[in-house]
Amino acid sequence: MAGHDRRAPGVSEATVYSIYGNKAGLASSLIDAAEQGADVQQTIAELKERSGDPDGQLRAFVGFDRRLYESGGDVLRTLAEGRRQHPELGAAYDEGRSRGDGQRRTVFSSWPTQVRRAGIDVERAVAIFALVVSLDSFGSATRDYGWSADEVEEWWYATLSGLLLA
Repeated sequence: MAGHDRRAPGVSEATVYSIYGNKAGLASSLIDAAEQGADVQQTIAELKERSGDPDGQLRAFVGFDRRLYESGGDVLRTLAEGRRQHPELGAAYDEGRSRGDGQRRTVFSSWPTQVRRAGIDVERAVAIFALVVSLDSFGSATRDYGWSADEVEEWWYATLSGLLLA
């Protein structure tokens, strides 16, 4: 098979678009698959089980993002980088991120005000979470500094506990 590219999936572009509609549809499907691979249903169950337990809910969110970046990080990184040249990929990536922010906003809003550190409202808590728990921080810690995924998860949790919880 001279000239055959081993990296080519063997599926025509027309076939992909007939299934997903466009790049944004494909990107959304990839994000959904990454979330399912990280067991989003487990996280939803953990959040419900830990209702009234901000510490436990924070652990559930951190655990989900660890699984998401561990299993789907390459796909998410590709989509994040691709959005520079393909805005429709950016829209799908941003929509996925917005779902996570929305879930955190809902849960953080359920916490009594005195549970959060002074000066940390719900929007600030969502932003702090996103800044600490990111694809970039996961990649840097595991790739550049040799941390295990367990170490990253524990560092995220410890850091967020100190920054968010009273």
